[in-house]
Amino acid sequence: MMLVLDASAFFIDIPFDGPLATTPAVVDELKDHTARCRFATLQAAGLQVRDPSPASIARVQAAAVASGDAPVLSGTDTGILALALDLAATVCTDDFAVQNVAHRLQVPVRPILQRQAKARQWRYRCAGCGRYYKKEGTCVVCGAQVKRKLK
Repeated sequence: MMLVLDASAFFIDIPFDGPLATTPAVVDELKDHTARCRFATLQAAGLQVRDPSPASIARVQAAAVASGDAPVLSGTDTGILALALDLAATVCTDDFAVQNVAHRLQVPVRPILQRQAKARQWRYRCAGCGRYYKKEGTCVVCGAQVKRKLK
């Protein structure tokens, strides 16, 4: 099965079996020498760098909004999930928000060093008065910060 690698896969020396892919945005995140060397090694062994389709990006963004992970999901995270959809692949990541959205999209996940995350649904609640909102921000009633909270 094809594996789509998150940036965290390049910071450690763990072997990956099977065909590998990642996005150009992940490659851009690899700043230190060790990660760049690991990328070069995997690329020489057949790692593909591909852009995800716009349709898959839209599906991931919709799933992130539905799960409540949209505020913490980066463009790079969205890209690896979209590429996994395009390739019918497994995502290799330790990012819990990525794993949560992957669960919603029924994309298989393979954690790298951490435990696998359970599927979560988030809500947004005012830290002051306790009112619930659809997104983070400032409470219109009391002015306190609205924070992400487990449902």
